[in-house]
Amino acid sequence: MKRIFVLYLFLSCCIMAKSQNIRFDGGMMVHAGPMTADYASLDFHDQGATFGMGGTLRFHFGSHVRVGGEGFVSTMKHMGNGSYSRTGWGGAVVDAYWTFGRWMPFAGVAAGGGKCSTLLVFEGSDGDWEAEPDAVLHNESFFFVSPNIGVEVALTHAVHLTLLADRLVPTKKIEMPLGWRFYLGFVFAH
Repeated sequence: MKRIFVLYLFLSCCIMAKSQNIRFDGGMMVHAGPMTADYASLDFHDQGATFGMGGTLRFHFGSHVRVGGEGFVSTMKHMGNGSYSRTGWGGAVVDAYWTFGRWMPFAGVAAGGGKCSTLLVFEGSDGDWEAEPDAVLHNESFFFVSPNIGVEVALTHAVHLTLLADRLVPTKKIEMPLGWRFYLGFVFAH
């Protein structure tokens, strides 16, 4: 897998050295951010950090619009005993961008669907194979819109460093961690 990735990166850079028109781009990002989890039905509230990763693929239309898709997964740990909330989401993304030399600021919106899986262990531990007397597992699907803003810095014509911030906004009331996520990654332009 590592060899395939290195070959992909090398060929992408070689191909883009011959072409100045970007038709599409895609890449991977890691993210983190402060979250607030409010599980009113269990009278449980938590604040903490979420961490995750994912990627995007976008097609360029003209010199200011990109349309494509994205998908991410994010995990927030609770109580230090194996409890967690894991959110996976994906959908369509549209953004507008402007080019100022090597800098490319952008703003857009994503919309799609996702699922949040939450395991809360109120009594017990993840350090044994014993049945836990007081644990809750809850899965819930949702639709969302997600405004985003960011900037890409062209390291080369084909390789861009990406900084992004977004916030998932579910279209219905859902008990899951919510807050801003901050992304760092690389996008490869073709």
